[in-house]
Amino acid sequence: MEANATGKTALYRLTVSAMLLALSVILGFFKIPLTQTSEIRLQFLPVAIEGALFGPLYGGILGGLSDILCFIVRPTGAFFPGFTVSAILQGVIYGVVLRRSQTVPRIIAAQTIDCILVSLILTPIWLMLLYGNAFIPIFVGRLPKVLIMFPINVILLSLVIGASRRFIRRPDR
Repeated sequence: MEANATGKTALYRLTVSAMLLALSVILGFFKIPLTQTSEIRLQFLPVAIEGALFGPLYGGILGGLSDILCFIVRPTGAFFPGFTVSAILQGVIYGVVLRRSQTVPRIIAAQTIDCILVSLILTPIWLMLLYGNAFIPIFVGRLPKVLIMFPINVILLSLVIGASRRFIRRPDR
């Protein structure tokens, strides 16, 4: 009996993960370029939901797969594994912070860690390696976008996680 329940849970996780992966890839096509090194994207939302539902391992896997699939389906230049590392890290961050509880303070904490670590530290490093620019100008150029998008992302994530609770149940409940 327990093996059947475990099988159903695994199938459920696989199905939900596949749907979130597809949604993440679709959202990856929609971006609003702001500068040469900065753009607005919503691809993080399904990755954050995956992390919140299934934890950091699944969130990281979905983030990495989403980044790779977006590149395969619609390449926008040479593949750079640093951005895949950032996508994996995003999924892990949301999984660690939001796995147990998806309250607004936790969403703010997850978004803060994501903004600082991924958007303001890792992404400028990757862009520095790719384009040969200095870190500080890239960092300063990204700062306004991060400051503007932070509250928008917190609101979007709060709304999306709240709405997803009605449609997606966690397997451990």
